[in-house]
Amino acid sequence: MGNPTGQQFEITRGNARAVVTEIGAGLRAFEVGGVPYVEEFPEDAKPPKGAGQVLLPWPNRTKAGKWPFRGEEQQLEITEEARGNAIHGLTRHLEWELLEHAESSITLAVDVEVQPGWPVPLRATVTYEVAPRELTITHEIRNEGEQSIGVGVGTHPYFRIGDVPTDELTLTLPASRVRPYLGDEQLPYAPEQDVEGTEYDFRAGQVLAGVDLDTAFGALSAEPDGTHHFKLGHGDRQLLVWTGPDFHWAQVFTPDDLVGRGRAVAIEPMTCPADALNTGTDLIELEPATSWSGSWGIRVP
Repeated sequence: MGNPTGQQFEITRGNARAVVTEIGAGLRAFEVGGVPYVEEFPEDAKPPKGAGQVLLPWPNRTKAGKWPFRGEEQQLEITEEARGNAIHGLTRHLEWELLEHAESSITLAVDVEVQPGWPVPLRATVTYEVAPRELTITHEIRNEGEQSIGVGVGTHPYFRIGDVPTDELTLTLPASRVRPYLGDEQLPYAPEQDVEGTEYDFRAGQVLAGVDLDTAFGALSAEPDGTHHFKLGHGDRQLLVWTGPDFHWAQVFTPDDLVGRGRAVAIEPMTCPADALNTGTDLIELEPATSWSGSWGIRVP
């Protein structure tokens, strides 16, 4: 059997280093000064719980894999069999084409072909670029078909601050609205609600001990430059995750059984929430022969 993540591409600048995979174009490692800031996994292993994967042309779940397109019901492959949903898009198990690999940056591309459940061809690229103490990820999607279509983009990184136990980290989110799940199928959502006065209010920060989340956060407050800032902290050690203006949502996931570390925390930048192919919420509308691009990044202050 071949390597489940394909070739491994390293990029470096100063004391910052990242590793990107050929299959799925995922982020397998990011470290500064030898300190890891994302949960890593062996290069000969599948990404545990979607670690580092690019999620497109939709992030998260599409209920029962069904959604409407121009009056016709589409049926996607059910890729989350236990819950009966189509999850995390169509590209995370594909081999991406290497377009450019420089010392501090890399760009990969993939074609999303017409297939059962997906009626319009797309061309997607992702660029990873390291700077001292920072990694920037830029996504681009182009509609290669003859009909307009709504798309979404997400990623699935798990974050850490070196060897600090996850339960000792303080999580700060710029979100004033939340959509908890209802039931074991992880869909549908409970009605969207204000975080004020609830366990979901992370605007001033909460220590992660005892926190159990697989939850979509929205209504993100923006910095003067239009970006949204998510933070992990432990004493004077900090990690900043920023997302561009089109990333309207973030899924926060706190599993207890991530291979390698056990307790972990994912902050998943998303342009739209789960089941957006059905609800239309914050889908990016792509006309034929048009493109969209957006960025997010990781910064070690």
